[in-house]
Amino acid sequence: MKPLLNGFAFLSAIGFAASLVSHLSALIGFNGPLGDQTWFLHVGIFVVWIPTVISSHMLSRNVPSKDVWKAALRWCPTWMKYLTYFFFGYAIFNFVLFMIIAPSGHPSGGPMPPSVVRGFSGHWMAFYCAAFAILYSKAHARDEDRPKHCPNGHSVGPLAQFCETCGSPIGPMPTRPK
Repeated sequence: MKPLLNGFAFLSAIGFAASLVSHLSALIGFNGPLGDQTWFLHVGIFVVWIPTVISSHMLSRNVPSKDVWKAALRWCPTWMKYLTYFFFGYAIFNFVLFMIIAPSGHPSGGPMPPSVVRGFSGHWMAFYCAAFAILYSKAHARDEDRPKHCPNGHSVGPLAQFCETCGSPIGPMPTRPK
């Protein structure tokens, strides 16, 4: 399973790099290296996002909904986690800015205008970055070292430090890479 996860993580990294280059090109007013093929970045998100969602569910099983991102990203380096958070924040900022200055009308044929590429590429970067981080996290997960039950036999979530049922302390969580 690890080679498959690494393959999808690699595709996510390529999608992220293409999104970043397209975004930077659009910021300076160019159509970017993909030209009218830029829309393939839209399709690519779905290719990598399906295994990402499955991996995220596996990593966050038995975790309260408020801790899903923490659980899904717990096996990736800290810098990767914060980079993912940054790009989601940037996508929101970029989208608001795009809505303010978006061109009116529909372009006919040819490549997307740079302002439209800039508007969409913020989301592409966020989703490709998150896909890479979650797939990386799943590929490097070491949950088999973590107790799945408290000393009294109750099931516990992967982030729990104490049993939610009886309050017994749970064994230490394996360390993640820096």
